[in-house]
Amino acid sequence: MDAATFPDDLVQTWKAWNATYDALTAPRPHDTTALRRRLLNLSVRLWWHPYWQTAPSVPAARSALRQAVRAQRAGRAV
Repeated sequence: MDAATFPDDLVQTWKAWNATYDALTAPRPHDTTALRRRLLNLSVRLWWHPYWQTAPSVPAARSALRQAVRAQRAGRAV
């Protein structure tokens, strides 16, 4: 599965989650409280996204989404 098979807003939310997590794990992050709140908000949006109601296997779809976004981030297609 590639990122194109997932709804665009879901992919963008996952990318934002990754960027926020990376910012939080950087040495001496600025404004950790805001970053943690953003990460929590994004996590809730990811968890309750309507797409998961249509996925035949939610754990497999979540894994495929992570892999697709990771591959897209690295600049290669899955």
